Amino acid sequence: MKIVVIFPTKTEAQFFSHPNVITAICGVGLSSTAYTVGKLIAQHKPDWVIMAGIAGVYAQSIFKVGDVVLVERECESDLGFFTPGGFTHLADLNIAMDFTATKWWACPYIGEVKELFPLATSNSMNAAMAPFIHTDNVDIENMEGAAFFQVCLSEQQKFLEIRSISNVVKIGDDDWDMDGSIRALTGALGRLVDYLLANTTN
Repeated sequence: MKIVVIFPTKTEAQFFSHPNVITAICGVGLSSTAYTVGKLIAQHKPDWVIMAGIAGVYAQSIFKVGDVVLVERECESDLGFFTPGGFTHLADLNIAMDFTATKWWACPYIGEVKELFPLATSNSMNAAMAPFIHTDNVDIENMEGAAFFQVCLSEQQKFLEIRSISNVVKIGDDDWDMDGSIRALTGALGRLVDYLLANTTN
């Protein structure tokens, strides 16, 4: 079985090593992620692709700093327009143009591993902590997940996203547990990879 694990940064990847895994760095942000993930899928033709990184948690979420979650849904949450009523997601706008805008991207493979870690919903955006983002019924935010979901779904590639929570999403709050969250991510990622190797088929 071929598994590719993608980290946004070398910092997030620094403690991880597995003899049966290909690791790669996609960079921070939606554009860099989309390009790199598509390239890696074409190059390696993996059985599984995993996005692994840290994330911020919204204050209303049940999760806390140090928790590790599997992401079941992603929203490209800063895609839209500012209107007199505030920011509106592109999928919720009535525009006289012929296009499709998806608000939520869901992982159809989460059922194969959902017993390992709790499930979370996530916002993705290029502007972290953007104050106009809608956060109702959303747990965490990151800067890559929605692009990762969209590319994998378009390519019919089996995928998972695992995130460790490093901070509360609050502008001006620099109290991040970077080291602890990355170490938690590393341990959980190892468990996830070992589970896939032992319990799934090509």
